[in-house]
Amino acid sequence: MSPFSAFNDFTSNLPWQDKMMPVLFIGHGSPMNGIQDNEFSSRWKKMAQEIPIPKAVLVVSAHWLSHGTRITAMNFPQTIHDFGGFPQELFEVQYPAPGSPAIAAETKKLVKMASIEEDHDWGLDHGTWTVVRHMYPEANIPVLQLSIDRNKGPKYHFELAKELLDLRKKGVLIIGSGNMVHNLGMLAWDKIDEPEFGYDWALEINERFIKHISEGDFDPLINFGSLGAEGRLAIPTPEHYLPLLYTLALKKEEEQVSFFNDRAVAGSLTMTSVKIG
Repeated sequence: MSPFSAFNDFTSNLPWQDKMMPVLFIGHGSPMNGIQDNEFSSRWKKMAQEIPIPKAVLVVSAHWLSHGTRITAMNFPQTIHDFGGFPQELFEVQYPAPGSPAIAAETKKLVKMASIEEDHDWGLDHGTWTVVRHMYPEANIPVLQLSIDRNKGPKYHFELAKELLDLRKKGVLIIGSGNMVHNLGMLAWDKIDEPEFGYDWALEINERFIKHISEGDFDPLINFGSLGAEGRLAIPTPEHYLPLLYTLALKKEEEQVSFFNDRAVAGSLTMTSVKIG
């Protein structure tokens, strides 16, 4: 029997676990982090060693926007190279993790506020594989993606994410993958290698994000349009920010929050990441 068949053959529920899985928001940054051994990828590897081995990984990636909400439901999702202008070495990477139609079906049943469509065409984009291949290099854990409905606002995404809580209780690692501060139009390419260079506005808003998260004050983060000029610069488009809301929505009141990879890159991007639980 295939080592993956246990995930794909059952049709009802994942078993309940004694301990709830943590949930992560990971600032994924440049696709090059997928093949580089740097401070960010090293921390991703370490994180995988610090948390329980998951039954599966479900990623909400900034790079899968759709009409409606979709979930990958194939046995073996393709590795998507959804970028350009990078070395050929990056395009040659394959991350052959299995998927799980059964876990996709269970996720679909959990979500009541939206009708989730099972998707057989997408795969794992670079918001997923560049991170997860460092965490689980043997590609022996099922990996799924949940799309972001481009037609819905932040409150909708926050409320939808709450309905995924039972997956944490059943050993699924949920990851939001994006960047809190993500303004590619203002990147200082001449300072790309300068450690921790961030524009004042980027550092200021990033600290406000951290403060709100630490205090459990999520309303300003959900209503990010009210964060002022710094917020508008940090979030010129919402796709890299919304995965953060999926992570925060899954926090139980008593759970601890910690931060890692808290560093600015090239002025207008932060790699700040969050662990809950």
